[in-house]
Amino acid sequence: MVDYISYIYYPVLIGFLPMTITLIFSLLAYQNVRRIIRRQISVVRRRLDQQLTAMVLIRIIIFLILTLPFTCLQMYTYLTKITPSSNFYTFALQNLVSSIVATLLNLNYAISFYMFCIAFRRFRRQVKHVLIKKYWRRCKLWCFFGKNQVEPEPVMNINSTDSSGIIE
Repeated sequence: MVDYISYIYYPVLIGFLPMTITLIFSLLAYQNVRRIIRRQISVVRRRLDQQLTAMVLIRIIIFLILTLPFTCLQMYTYLTKITPSSNFYTFALQNLVSSIVATLLNLNYAISFYMFCIAFRRFRRQVKHVLIKKYWRRCKLWCFFGKNQVEPEPVMNINSTDSSGIIE
């Protein structure tokens, strides 16, 4: 089982297969941008397609930079098999590096949102639209739901000789 993890799971399934797939799609996206430049389409549409492709390429580069150290460290960890009893200093250093690399790997999932918000106006507008216009209205309706309810009014009886005029 250890051989499967060290030789197939981390290097292939976690590391190089996703990186290879992202590289293939980044090359396809780059070719798409080149083809868009040559086509006769509107300037606005061309600019939007180029922004979308730039977002994809930036995301792929970030993915490669932040995922590759984790894959390499996991392969190194399983191949060297350092234990606390063999060399405590090396084991502690490896755990420190492992924690830093795991933080980088988890940062991979959060950094794209912030980079897109900083770099692309179209993405900022879309986030604003989703957060403010859709969810804020839904939250407002949910929070003030009790104030929109209709209550029945008492019915007046005109033919009654009762002085109150209300049917009970």
